[in-house]
Amino acid sequence: MFIAQQKLQENIAEYVIYMYQIEDVIRAYDFNVDRIITDFVQPQLPDQSFVNQYRQWYENLVRQMKAQRLEKVGHLHELNDILVELSYLHNTLLNLANDSKYRTLFETATPFIEEFKERSNLKEKNHIEILFHAMYMKMLLRLKKQEISAETEEAFDAMRIMLAYLAKSYKAMKSGELNFFAN
Repeated sequence: MFIAQQKLQENIAEYVIYMYQIEDVIRAYDFNVDRIITDFVQPQLPDQSFVNQYRQWYENLVRQMKAQRLEKVGHLHELNDILVELSYLHNTLLNLANDSKYRTLFETATPFIEEFKERSNLKEKNHIEILFHAMYMKMLLRLKKQEISAETEEAFDAMRIMLAYLAKSYKAMKSGELNFFAN
């Protein structure tokens, strides 16, 4: 909960990936908030005084996921809305602002994004959604302590760098500091 709030303010990409993980945790615990709190949250809390706040947060997420019929797959509408905003920003940086640095990062990442798209079941997804799924997959591989080949690491790095630039631009846009025509 506190981590999510911090990530939402500081780095939108980390927030989305973190929330993907939370959605999977909720599914893994069969939407049972008591088990989530006992087995997942409490072992990580240095101070048990926050348990009720976490309980309320998870109860709210469970309600939202059930209401949005996300029991098996999919992401919260809020996260999908963020992905739409990021997609618009992506297109704006490439086409309207003609951001040369972002264009270079995109051109470097595109072959890897396309390859990831072809190897996954994400053929209907746009480049930004694919980036998030790739970064989430990398996180899961790391958590499972699975080895990542040098070629795959190179692909992840190109995608991560592009996504980091997009997240930084998103934060600047949200704060009113982004001038699309300053490039």
